[in-house]
Amino acid sequence: MENYLLDWANLLLRWVHVITAIAWVGSSFYFVFLDSSLTPPEDEDLKKQGVSGELWAVHGGGFYHPVKFAVKPPQLPAHLHWFYWESYSTWLSGFALFTISYLWNAGTYLVDKSLMNWSPGAAGAVALSFFVVFWMLYDGICQLFGRKKNGDAIVGALVAVLVCVASWLACHWFAGRAAFLLVGAMMATAMSANVFFWIIPGQRKVVAAIKAGEPVDAVHGQRGKQRSVHNTYFTLPVLFAMLSNHYSFTWSHPQNWLVLILMMLAGAAIRQFFVLRHGYKLGRNRHPLAYALVGVTVILGVIVWMKPPLQAITAAKAEIPVAINSGAANAISSGAASQNGYQSVQAIMAQRCYLCHGEQVQMKNVRLDSPAALKSHAQQVYQQVVVSKLMPMNNATGITDAERLAIKGWFETGAKTD
Repeated sequence: MENYLLDWANLLLRWVHVITAIAWVGSSFYFVFLDSSLTPPEDEDLKKQGVSGELWAVHGGGFYHPVKFAVKPPQLPAHLHWFYWESYSTWLSGFALFTISYLWNAGTYLVDKSLMNWSPGAAGAVALSFFVVFWMLYDGICQLFGRKKNGDAIVGALVAVLVCVASWLACHWFAGRAAFLLVGAMMATAMSANVFFWIIPGQRKVVAAIKAGEPVDAVHGQRGKQRSVHNTYFTLPVLFAMLSNHYSFTWSHPQNWLVLILMMLAGAAIRQFFVLRHGYKLGRNRHPLAYALVGVTVILGVIVWMKPPLQAITAAKAEIPVAINSGAANAISSGAASQNGYQSVQAIMAQRCYLCHGEQVQMKNVRLDSPAALKSHAQQVYQQVVVSKLMPMNNATGITDAERLAIKGWFETGAKTD
């Protein structure tokens, strides 16, 4: 019953998380586009009101004319729209999802004993510390260097180093799948903290000053803009880290930390292209194609680098009969199994899968210790063990590539159970 309820909680929280993340990322991207696309007003009345930029747009059958006031408008409207619940809801749903997916069973999902043989409690505590420590260091960097000459470049370089160090540590301390998600959640936490601690409080101070008829300190807008820009560059790296959970070839790579860093770098470069492209269309900067080319080149380089060598695939195929015979030693008589037969796969299941999907335990309500049960879950086994390589979890039972290929052959030849 616990697993059943956790599955429902996981589904519903993931649903909410994706919806709120779409709303947050969408509004963030829109305002970055808006800021980059504003032009000085032509109307004299707008200039007198203190408008610093305007934009004409058409969408959904209507025309829109947003304007921006550099510091403050002449007077506040009766209804002022705020943008923060998208951020808070995304973080809250994401943290809840991280809790039930990883912290609840930290010993299974966070711990890889070949890396760090620590207790579930210790693993969970260290994982949570990533959120806090990263935010403190990142925020300290912004405050110390953000307002210096060339401060944006200094902050960008130091934050990049900080992300690289955190990625290396996470991938050397936690199971690969958890490490990638942890780095993404760590950066997303900093994004939401920017909204909570700097962007919204600064806006509230501006609004309060306007209502009180006091001078408005422009620093609040400058700080908010700085943190908002950081958030937009974090977005694509965070999305990659989250989506990578479904693609084990990324986080299971021996140099998974480097894979993560390079792909996040590519995402940030591509995001820079889109940010600058808006300004290029107005003649404010050079064409930013170079950033897009850097991002695409890095991605192509990673694809080529990670390509499995042909000799390794050939060697794994050659080892299938050996793996089958050794795995089946206690289950079938010598020579009784064909390479793609049920008995050979049953022997692999007994060694690698029955611990969690056998008579004593049926994780996710899946049992594989009978011909009928294995047949009914053949598609799931193929997807989880062969295609995505998510199972066994963190490869706790040591399944080999040859054994995965044996299961692949069994499935592709009809998943026979006789």
